[in-house]
Parts: sequence; C-alpha cells; structure tokens
Amino acid sequence: MPRIRLVRHGRASAGFGEDADPGLDELGRLQAAAMAVGLAPLGPMSIVCSPLRRTLETAAPVRATWGPTAAFDIDRRVAEIPSPTDDLAERGEWLGRAMAGTWADLGADHQAWRDGLVDAVLALPVDTVIVSHFIAINAIVGCAVGDDRVMHASFGNCSVTTVDTRPEPGPRAARLTVVELGAEAETTVR
Repeated sequence: MPRIRLVRHGRASAGFGEDADPGLDELGRLQAAAMAVGLAPLGPMSIVCSPLRRTLETAAPVRATWGPTAAFDIDRRVAEIPSPTDDLAERGEWLGRAMAGTWADLGADHQAWRDGLVDAVLALPVDTVIVSHFIAINAIVGCAVGDDRVMHASFGNCSVTTVDTRPEPGPRAARLTVVELGAEAETTVR
C-alpha cells in the first residue's frame, strides 16, 4: 500500500490571477527548505512534481536533501487546475467561483482533469512525494472522502497531506484513504 505525501508548493511570488507561472517568493523558499527538513527522515523516496516553476522550486530542497538516489519525475497530471481563459484577471475570478462549487458545476473537462490527477496518484507503485497545488490536493482529498466539492481544506503553503493508496481494482474513492490532512492557513485567490 503506497503512502503518498501531497505537498502544496511554497508561497508564490504572484497569484493565480497575476502570473501564469510564478516562482517562489522569499517566504516560499524558506517554507520549502523547512518542509524538506521535515521530510528528510522519510526518504529517499520517489518525487513527482508539477511542471510549474513554484512546484519545481519547492521540490528542489527535497531533491538536494535526498540526492540522486531519489527518483524524480515531472507529471503534467499533477499540475494546476486548467483555467478556461488565459486572461489573468479572468483566471482569478474564475478560480474564486470554482472553489465555491462542485466538480459537477465545473463540467466534464474539469472532471476529466480531476480523474486523471487521481489516476496518476493511484498508479504510483511506491511511497512518493508529490509536489503540487492547492486545488489538486483538494481534488484528491475530495475523491478519498467521496465529496464532490472542489474545496475541502485551506491547505497552507508547503503543508503535507498524507494519503494511502490501494492497487486493487474498484472505484477511485475506495482505493484512497486520507491518513492526515496538511496544516491549514488562510488562502486567498489573487
């Protein structure tokens, strides 16, 4: 039964509605370094990362701590929820509405994104750290608890949520168990 640690990236230098791919700000880099210290005794283990800058920069201290013995993969399926627009202001407004609703409200394309994300997690054969995003982690938790809401918790930057996966066939929700939710913090959509 693989144990998956879902890490939300450190604080970004800009919000969802301000920059499509920001890196970390100084606090975000400090958060990533502290998170790496916390995970150090658990590894080395596989690391899967979203391709976005803020997640790659968050994963860097963990990779440095565990060294080359830790497998590292970039997987687009664990990236940020896709926005229906490239206009930054509209992206932020859309995300605020999406967070207040359900996956059914978002429609088939976003449900397919969520299902692909969950399938990526369920396919992991070994204990793994996934460095991802706020909505992605909420989507995994929602699947595990059988709740269609987009948002379940206000996961803080560099929080670690732990889930166990079971490889046997069956519905997604039956194959995921929440072990521990990551620390929460006030999160605003910018």
